[in-house]
Amino acid sequence: MRKHIYALGGAGLLLSVSMSAMPAQEMTGELPDPPEFSAQSEPNFVSISDILEYKALPEYNEPDWVTSKYVDAGALPPVAERLPKEPLVYKAANMPDGIGVYGDTMRHVIGGRPEGWNYIGGQSQGWGGIDIGLSECLTRTGPLFMVKADELEPMPNLAKSWEWSEDGKELTMHLIEGAKWSDGDPFDSEDVMFYWEDNVQDPNVSAVPSGTGTPERFGTGTKLEAIDAYTIKWTFEESFPTQYLYAMAYDSFCPGPSHILKPEHPKYSDNSYEQYKNAFPPEYLNIPVMGAWVPVEYRPDDIIVMRRNPYYWKVDEQGNQLPYLNEMHYRLSTWADRDVQAVAGSGDFSNLEQAESYVEALRRSADDSAPARLQFGARTIGYALRMNMSGNGWGEPDAREQAVRELNRNLDFRKAVTMAVDRQRLGESLVRGPFTAIYPGGLYAGTTYYDKDSTVYYPYNMDAANELLDGLGLMDTDGNGVRNFPADTAGGADVEITLLANTDYATDTNLAEGVIAMMEPLGLRVIANFQTGTARDDMAQSGQFDWTVERQGSEMVAVVQNTTMLAPTGPRTHPFHKAGSDGTLDLLPFEQELTDIVNAFISTSDNAERAELMKQYQQIFTENVYSVGLTQYPGALIINKRFANIPAGAPIFMFNWAEDNIIRERVYVPEDQQGDYELHPETLPGAPGSDGPA
Repeated sequence: MRKHIYALGGAGLLLSVSMSAMPAQEMTGELPDPPEFSAQSEPNFVSISDILEYKALPEYNEPDWVTSKYVDAGALPPVAERLPKEPLVYKAANMPDGIGVYGDTMRHVIGGRPEGWNYIGGQSQGWGGIDIGLSECLTRTGPLFMVKADELEPMPNLAKSWEWSEDGKELTMHLIEGAKWSDGDPFDSEDVMFYWEDNVQDPNVSAVPSGTGTPERFGTGTKLEAIDAYTIKWTFEESFPTQYLYAMAYDSFCPGPSHILKPEHPKYSDNSYEQYKNAFPPEYLNIPVMGAWVPVEYRPDDIIVMRRNPYYWKVDEQGNQLPYLNEMHYRLSTWADRDVQAVAGSGDFSNLEQAESYVEALRRSADDSAPARLQFGARTIGYALRMNMSGNGWGEPDAREQAVRELNRNLDFRKAVTMAVDRQRLGESLVRGPFTAIYPGGLYAGTTYYDKDSTVYYPYNMDAANELLDGLGLMDTDGNGVRNFPADTAGGADVEITLLANTDYATDTNLAEGVIAMMEPLGLRVIANFQTGTARDDMAQSGQFDWTVERQGSEMVAVVQNTTMLAPTGPRTHPFHKAGSDGTLDLLPFEQELTDIVNAFISTSDNAERAELMKQYQQIFTENVYSVGLTQYPGALIINKRFANIPAGAPIFMFNWAEDNIIRERVYVPEDQQGDYELHPETLPGAPGSDGPA
């Protein structure tokens, strides 16, 4: 087992060898297998070619009211003229319930609040599927949960096809030809290049709200150029980096409408970058989108209404322009209320991910009269305690914060923290039963690249944890029950650590409070810094935290997606170790090993080699406690029973969120089950003659 010795910056904080008397294997233990959970469902695995293709059809159809009210009146061109030369066609054989019918509404409830519509400029739309409904990206990953493992690759989307050069360093992509934004303006390579050159490559533009839209996500030194209106070419430093095809999906490469955004950008106007970001507030309606629905109404703290996009560029095999659903609602409430309303039937859809609600939700859904059904997937929800690992200035730490970071960078300190966490008790504090599983950190059990034999597990052992901290010279010198830094570090103050967590989710705050309580017997004073989602994200992305309890992203689930985030592969790629103020990363030796492994994984397409690399990654990650795993559990899709074409085994989160996984544009409600929920019936976004919001 590797053991690195690091100096912590003060003479009193030199790593002691006092624990060398305790063999390393005595600190590790057998990792329990996750409990069996019979409620999980499995998808039907298919090829991408079974799901979709691009081709022209003999004729096209749309809702009758669109034709009679808008086309016949001359307010809109015929549907065939609004569609691309070869639209994306969903195949009926892959639709669980077949070709759908038009009408009805999907009623969402969300806890977020929209900042505005400039997604590529860094504005959040409030989450809950809003951005997925209005944005489209070069590739698509959500439905990949149903794709055969040996054929797994991102699905085409705005990029309908691509080919590699012989040396694998150039990737030529062909964009869908003739597709239009929802206001009728053509989509072409100008939109792609505006996003790349003036947003991704401009360090003054905020990354997309998740922080993933950075140059490093697409490889160091990567270049992109437009060959013509419908052809772009990527140039990479590596050969065949197929990994970056995943980065071209949601949420990292979803272009915005350049004809609307470009005039507001500081490069082309007198605006500041802040003015550019906020140029399209929530009150700005009918923002042009490539997605299936367009925002047409916004009432603060009440609702966002989105209507069907009359220029949407996808159809079914009978030529019916999608989407089938006319309207989307997003009630602005709380995330907990989303689950309540979905179970009660006043909402239609929820990603049930708050484990505290599972038992009651299952009980309610078991009733034959229940309006909603529950569909559990694999255990792909995992929480970890992440420590700020930057020692050279990310987030501009003060003396106390810097001293905490030096502790974070010490292996024995991280071991002490992980052994002070009683994961069994932590999971049971959320929900009893076979839901939660002990999670030591790293890749999730049950996912493709997970290997139990490569996973190092430090079981709960408070005595050993306290001995480790004693060996670091962290003693309670003033008798108040809290350990002190040595006199020459942070003035010998109490070891106080701030813990950042998201108040939008009860699970986040419950786990954070559990960690705080478990650190008290260790002699560490952990102080909660509870923030709403957007504020928490901003602080995390800017490095303004000591520790953070958070739900981890798709990199720990799929591995092939957001792979660069598995290690500090670039100055801004990693969630808890970004470059300092001088632009450099101060990697610890094991971090460099992880980075090398991740880069090797990206550069190879050999499945056996990839599997072996991820075994090495898992061992080094868990052995060095790169983050402190807390718990993992499955999520459940709650969906109103009236909706058809919901694929089996759709996870609430894997390659993307469930709103994308279920392919909402082809979801429908049978005619005899449709409700009277539309708030703006027979209206189209911004269409002349529409009675809807202007």
